[in-house]
Formats: sequence, C-alpha cells, structure tokens
Amino acid sequence: MKKPQEKLLQIFLIVATFVMIILRFLLNEKGRTNPDSIRFMRTADAFPVIDNTTTPLGYPLSLKFFTMFGLGEFWGSKILGIAACFFMIWFAAKKKFYFKETLLICGLFSYVSIFSYTMSEPLILPFVFLFLYISRKIILGNLEKTKAVFYLSLILILLFNIRYSALFFIGGCFVYGVLSFKKRYSKIFIASSLVGLCFIVLYKFLFIDYFNENYVNQFLEIGLHSTPKLLVELFQGLATSFNPFIHIADPAGRSINYAIYGIGALNIILMIFIFAKNGLSETERFFVFMGVFGIVCSYFIQYVYSVNAMDYRLLSPFILLIWMVYFKKLLQIFGKYTYAVTLLSLAVGFAFTWLSKGNYLENRKQISQFLKTEHLEKASLKFYIDEEKNQEIIKQNLDKVQVAELISTVNPRVKITFQPKDTLQKTTLTEYKVSSKIKISKNKYQ
Repeated sequence: MKKPQEKLLQIFLIVATFVMIILRFLLNEKGRTNPDSIRFMRTADAFPVIDNTTTPLGYPLSLKFFTMFGLGEFWGSKILGIAACFFMIWFAAKKKFYFKETLLICGLFSYVSIFSYTMSEPLILPFVFLFLYISRKIILGNLEKTKAVFYLSLILILLFNIRYSALFFIGGCFVYGVLSFKKRYSKIFIASSLVGLCFIVLYKFLFIDYFNENYVNQFLEIGLHSTPKLLVELFQGLATSFNPFIHIADPAGRSINYAIYGIGALNIILMIFIFAKNGLSETERFFVFMGVFGIVCSYFIQYVYSVNAMDYRLLSPFILLIWMVYFKKLLQIFGKYTYAVTLLSLAVGFAFTWLSKGNYLENRKQISQFLKTEHLEKASLKFYIDEEKNQEIIKQNLDKVQVAELISTVNPRVKITFQPKDTLQKTTLTEYKVSSKIKISKNKYQ
C-alpha cells in the first residue's frame, strides 16, 4: 500500500475508533456501567473519605480529578476512556513504538467496548503500554542500571494502584528475570519486581489493614470453584477475548456461540502456528511470556479469590501484549490486508451496537427527572435487592441492578443493600419503585 493511501486509512481508523467509543456508551441503556461502576463512582465522590479498599484508589481518584472541571464522575469516566485510547495511539506514533499494531488493537470491537466502560481497565491499558515500552528499552540495552530499576519499579507500582491484578505483572517480571538470569537485564527485572512486592506488603499493612482489617478473610476462600467449571470458563474467556469480531457470547447459549467460540479458537491456533513458524525476537518473547503469565495467574487466582468469570475485560491488560506481537506478525505476512481485520471488527461492532441500541441520554433524562421529583438528586441512596437472589442478579446483570447502575450515573451516592428493613426509608429505592414511575429504553442484547 502506498504511503498516502495507508496514511488516509490510518486516519479513518482513528476517527472511526473514537466515534465507535462514543456510540458504544451513548447507545447503551445505562452508559456502559456495571455493578462495580457504582462502587467506583461512589468512592470517587466520597474521597477524601475512604469508602472501600476492594479496589485501589487509582481509578476513583482519576474520576475525582475530572470533577474539578465541572464534570461528574460518569462523564469523567468517559473522557478518561477516550483520553486513554488517544494517549496510546499518540505515544505509539511519537515513539515509533508498535504504532500500526496499536492502531489495529484500539479499533478492535472488544477494546472499543473497554474504552467506553466506566471501569478501571481503560485507565490501566495506557500504563501497561508504558510498561511494555520501558521493558523493551531495558531488553534492548537502551535503559540500564539504577535508572532502569527506578522506571520499571515506578510503572509496576502505578499499575498496582490501578488494579490489584497488576500483581501478576510484578510476579511475571520476577520469574522472567530468574529465567533470563544469564542476560544482562535479568537483575533489573528481579530488582524492580522485589521493589514492587515490597510496596504491596507496605500497602497491605499501612492502607488495607488500616481501613479494612478483615479484607483478606472476606475475600480469600479456598476451593471457591471446581476445576471443570473453571476450565470451561477459561476456554470461553480466551475464545471470546481472541475473537477479533465478537467478544461476547450469547448468554442464552444458542448455537451462534459455536461460531463465536470457534472463530476465537481458530485464531488462537493460527497465532500459535505463526509464532512457532516465524519465531519471536527477544522483546516479543517477553511480551508473549508476560501475557501468558498474566492469563495463567488470572485462572489460578479464581481458586482462592472471588472474581467474575474470565472474559475479554478482565484479560484485556494481559492479552494486549499478545495482540501486539500477533498483529506485528500479521502485518509482516499479509501487509495492508491486515487492516481488514480491524475494519471488519468496527463494522460488526457498529451493527451490533445499532441493532441492540438503547438510549442512555433519554434514560439519564428520565432518571434525573425522577430523582429531582423525589428530592433525591443529592441524597445518599440505597438500592434494595432481594438477598436470596442477589448473587444471581449481580452475576447475570439483570434489570434490578441495571436500574441501580443507571441511577449511579446521575447520583453516585448509591449503595446496594440486601436488608428488607431498609426499604422503609425514603432514600431506599427498588427496581419496582423506579420503573413504575418512568420508562427506560432497554438494549436487546447488551
């Protein structure tokens, strides 16, 4: 492809990607939020009071930053997602660091969905990108000694302050350093990982234990899930995560899932074949190792720590590394035709988003009017869910929780309650109390 034509195609991809990010949350009935989003926005609103220690403060503080400019936590989260995508593309272009690959990855429908989410993944992705850039400089010998340890340690600590799963990056650096002990850079990875581990120990005793001394007892439990169940979820998570077109399986379990999982599985097989046949450079081996290490750790942590089933969102920080190497190989083999993958992904994403569309702006207007009428727009609210059904409802993300998520985008002071006695309070809402007074535009498939 001639340079001017490729330049125009890249510009089109950038514009299309940002348009899709915006459409993704505007054409969703609750603005691309989930039950964790409620906690994030409430924590940001409550700061400097520490609302919870279930997640690090990096993401909530980022949302708090945007409120200084008159944006609410919800709109701040959307600006943050767009800014994260822009930074990755800008940085890749400026540093000539996997620019084409970054452009192709950011345009994948799965990553468009992530950048449009009110979750911590959009924030961690650009920091993972910086981690890769720093690591590459270390491996190539462009960053050495104390300076290298400082920068790598700093980025590992920053990653942990956004998502606790960054522990897997820290552990991965240590293991990689040990396995590469004869290499000149091995001590840098080992030393940096030890600095990161020391920070985690201090963080646990000085922060988590101070605000929630029962955190470990509450969240660590041996034998949470059976191996057969986790292995099935692992396959499903990887197959959807590496499906470049459709990253969400049909929850009804219809036959279309054979195609969704099949495309993802075939893509993984093709990826392994290309890596084996074409070989990997030293940097590429590091990227793939860290990605696989993160996926493996994400799987085994489920035996002792209660997390959602593995999916494209939870795996996104780790599979980003593998996608980068994979797209680099595809560009070497297929050249300009590789752009077709992302173009088709955007097209499929647009069709899915449009066919299943809700109307967040209309729903926001309805909820805002409801809260204003009830004089609850600034109140601290509780949202009641039947205690016997709460786990099933939260996991399946059904209507009752969706209403709470929608409310939180207008008033972030929302807490989920399972206590029936709380419904006697005026500031406690239920799905019935809200839906009986307003009509919410629903998505068909999301």
